[in-house]
Amino acid sequence: MAHFTQRPPWNEGDVMKRQHTRKTIGFIALLLFPVTIFYMSPYLSVVGPASGIVTGSLIFFLVLFLSALFLRRAHCGWTCLSTGVHDAGLYFIKKRVGMKSRVIKYIIWTPWFIAIVVLLFMNGISKIDPLAATTHGISVTDFHGYAILYFMLGLFVTLAFAVGKRSFCHHVCWMAPFLIIGDKAGRLLRLPSLHLEADRGKCNGCGLCSVKCPMSLPVKEMVAAGVMKHTDCILCGECADNCKRKVISYIFNSNA
Repeated sequence: MAHFTQRPPWNEGDVMKRQHTRKTIGFIALLLFPVTIFYMSPYLSVVGPASGIVTGSLIFFLVLFLSALFLRRAHCGWTCLSTGVHDAGLYFIKKRVGMKSRVIKYIIWTPWFIAIVVLLFMNGISKIDPLAATTHGISVTDFHGYAILYFMLGLFVTLAFAVGKRSFCHHVCWMAPFLIIGDKAGRLLRLPSLHLEADRGKCNGCGLCSVKCPMSLPVKEMVAAGVMKHTDCILCGECADNCKRKVISYIFNSNA
């Protein structure tokens, strides 16, 4: 596999503009949640296959997996509504989430995913309907839809206050495993991918990178070890853009 490196197009003086852009995209994703919520529905992704229907949510999950082959978990850090909820809205929550409890999302995801696969195998695919359960492509148009919408938003906020920042992403999100598996598959196949690398010789050990990480990762220790690979890294770039010494940078290559 050919090796090539691409440095980010931003100048050093513009790195915080990158964070502003990222958070703006996340806020827009949050505003569009009434439109997009059913395209991320775990319920529809099971109900559809029970009738031989491939719903928009199943298509979306497949797209997430394929994107992670090359972009890892950049979706979580840049285009997911979680960025709008947490980085733009609940930025004041500093409580960090423990590493061991993150296995909970796999306990939720595994039987759900098995159910989808079994139902598709049993019923086959008779129809592909990306707009299933929506009204002209819009998810929320009635009381039932708004009840689901506000329940989900309430879950985001409640978990953040009760457990820590981006707790939903760590413990509940049924989409994260698709991205994590895609990330691991991309590494295994040695596909060129977007990731972070660190020049540990520049690091003075201040620990600001760990403080700024919205996913509560031990970035300082990762830099010291020279290993920036972590399946919970969402490539938000907070560690890179807040580092005064520019120790961490985005890289796109096949040697990760």
